[in-house]
Amino acid sequence: MATASDRDTSYCRWAIRSIIAIFPGPLAVLLVSPALASGVQPVKDVAFTLDMGLVFGVLLVAVLLFIFEWVRVDVVGLIMMVLLPVLGLVTPQEAISGLSSNAVVAIIAVVIIGSGLDKTGCMNVLARYLLKIAGRSENRIKALISATVAVISSFMQNIGAAALFMPAVIRIGRQTGIAPSRILLPMAFCAIIGGTVSLVGASPTILLNDLIMQANGLGILPEKVEPLGLFTQTPIGLALVAAAIGYFLVFGNLIMPRRDGDDQDSRLMPSSLVDTYREVAGVYEVWVPAVFGSFTLEELHFRDRYHVTVAGVYMPDTKQKNYAPTRDELIRSGETLAIVGNEVHVRQCADDLGLVYKGELDVFAEDFSVNNAGIVEGIVTPRSLLAGHTMRERRFRKTNGVVPVVLCRDGACQFNQITREVIKPGDAILMFGRWEKFRELQKRNCFVFTNAIKGEEIHQERAGRAVAWLLITAALVLWLEPVTAFLGVPIKLSLSISLLIGALGMILSKVLTIDEAYRSIDWMTVFLLAGLIPLGLAFQKSGAAEWVAVTIINAIGQVPQVVFLLIVGILTSFFTLVISNVGATVLLVPLCMAMAVEVGSDPRLAAMVVALAASNTFVLPTHQVNALVMRPGGYQTVDYIRAGTGMTIIYLVVLISMLTLFYQ
Repeated sequence: MATASDRDTSYCRWAIRSIIAIFPGPLAVLLVSPALASGVQPVKDVAFTLDMGLVFGVLLVAVLLFIFEWVRVDVVGLIMMVLLPVLGLVTPQEAISGLSSNAVVAIIAVVIIGSGLDKTGCMNVLARYLLKIAGRSENRIKALISATVAVISSFMQNIGAAALFMPAVIRIGRQTGIAPSRILLPMAFCAIIGGTVSLVGASPTILLNDLIMQANGLGILPEKVEPLGLFTQTPIGLALVAAAIGYFLVFGNLIMPRRDGDDQDSRLMPSSLVDTYREVAGVYEVWVPAVFGSFTLEELHFRDRYHVTVAGVYMPDTKQKNYAPTRDELIRSGETLAIVGNEVHVRQCADDLGLVYKGELDVFAEDFSVNNAGIVEGIVTPRSLLAGHTMRERRFRKTNGVVPVVLCRDGACQFNQITREVIKPGDAILMFGRWEKFRELQKRNCFVFTNAIKGEEIHQERAGRAVAWLLITAALVLWLEPVTAFLGVPIKLSLSISLLIGALGMILSKVLTIDEAYRSIDWMTVFLLAGLIPLGLAFQKSGAAEWVAVTIINAIGQVPQVVFLLIVGILTSFFTLVISNVGATVLLVPLCMAMAVEVGSDPRLAAMVVALAASNTFVLPTHQVNALVMRPGGYQTVDYIRAGTGMTIIYLVVLISMLTLFYQ
C-alpha cells in the first residue's frame, strides 16, 4: 500500500508530466522547474517573488487600461508586448510569439474563410433562412442565432462558429434595422458556452480525460475515477446555453449597449441627404386588389400627383420581380408594388387609387434591404451622357436599372415630369436601385456620386467553390487525425494550419483576391490577442499562477462540497481571463483533484468544474471570440463588464447546481 509520501511524490511527477505533455519545450521547464528543484508538492505554499509582483502590477495596468480606455484595446496589446520584455518577465522572442500563435493565426484564417462565403452570397442564403424562421423580432433572431452557434460550437472550435456567422448577423441587422451590437455579444457568449455541450467542443474538456487517466494510472487517488463519456457533460452544457439565452432575453435591454450610429447602416437615406430630401423617407409596399383592373404606371400618375415613385413590381403569376419598372409597365390585380416616398404620401396614394397599404417591406424585404439596395445622389457632369437630353430619351430606367426619384436644380427639388426635363450639368438626381446597378452606372460616366455606393459585389458563381473549401476545412479539423490514424498513417495538423489550408484554397481558387483577404482581417483583434498571449505566458512563467492557486486552495480548509466546487469554479474563471483556458486546466486539474481528496469532496466533480469553468470568460474582451466581435459590434470594455458580470455569476450558479444535483 502506498504511503502518503509515495502518493505525494507520484502526484508531483504526474503533474509535471501532464504539464510537459501540454506545454512542450522551454515553457514546460520554466513552469515546473521550481517543483523539480525543491521536490515540493503542488499543494505546498509557494514563496512570493519579485517577478510575481511585477506580473501582478502589469496585469493591474492592463485591466485599468481596458476599463478606463485611455488607449484603444489593440494599443494595450502592443504595450504588453513592449513592457513585459523590458521588465524581464519574458524574452523578446516570447513577447512577439503571440503574432504566430495558434489562436491568432486561426482567427486570421477563419475570417478569410468567412469573407469568402460572404462575397459569394452564401451568407445571404443563411440570413434569408434565419429570417424566414425568426421573422423580424429581435428576441427571436437573438435566440435562434445564439442557439445555432452554440450547437455548431459543440463540435467545432468556437472561434470558427462565431466568425462564420458574424457576416450573416451583420446582414440580418441591416435588413431588419436591429443594431449589430444587440445580437453579436449574445452570439459570442453562446459560441463560447457551446464548447461545454460535448467532450470534444473545447480544448479543456478534450484534455480532461487524459489528465484523469494519468491520475488513475499512477494511483494518486483513493479510488479510480471514471473518465467522461462524449456526452457526460451535455446536460450541463445545454443548461448553460439555455441560461445564457434566457439571460439576454430577460435582461437584454438593461445590459446590451446601443451605440450612437448603430443604425446608420440600416437607413435607406444617408444622413448627409436627409435635410435636402425630407419627402423621401422609406420604401413601402402596397397590394393591388382583385377589383383594380389594369393600368400603366404613366396612367396612374404616382410621381406627379403624390410625389412617390414605384421602384418594384412583383407579379405573382410568373413569380417575377421588376426592379425598375418603366412608364409602360402594366399594373394588374394581385401584384405587389414597392413605392419610394413619404409614408403619408404612400398611404394617400393607396387610398385614392384603391390599393391596399401593407407598410414595411415583405415581398421585397431582401431585394430592397440596405444590404442590397439604397438611395444615391448623382451630380450630372459636363461630359455626362445625360447632359442636354431627357431621361426619357435616354430610356434611363430600362438602360440603367435604377429609378429616378427627385430632380434638384438651382436649390429647388421637383418630382413632377422629371423624366421629361432636359438635364443640365450641375443637376442633382436622387435615385433608388440595387447596388450592383449603381456600380454599373458608375462606369458609364454619367454622374459624380455624392454618397458611397454600399454593398459588395456578390459572385454567386463562385459559391460552389467557397462551400467546397469550407467542407474541406471542416473535414481537416474534425476528421483528419482519427481517419489517418485508423489507416496507419497518422498526420497531425494544428487547428491554425487546417484553417489556413481553407483560407489559401479560397484565394487560389479565386473565391476572393489576396487584397480582399487582407481587407477582411480585423487587425485590432489580431494585435489585442497577440499582446495578451505573452501576458499569460509571464503569469505562468513567473509562478504567479501557481502561487494564486496554491494560496487559495490551502486557505480553504474543511468546507462543504458545494462551497469547495464554487471556489474551484471562481478560481478557474479568474485564471482563464488572464492565461489560456488550456493553461488554466493543466494547472488546476491536478491541484483541485488532490485537494478534493483532502477535503472529502469528489475529485471527478472537481476536475469537471475546472474543465467547464475554463469557458467562463465573459468579463473582459480577452477571449478570442469576445475580441472578434468587439469592432463589428462597436463594443467597449465596459460593455463586456456590464453583460459579462451577470453572465459569469449565472454560469457558476448553473454549473455548480447541475453538478451537485445530478452528478453526485
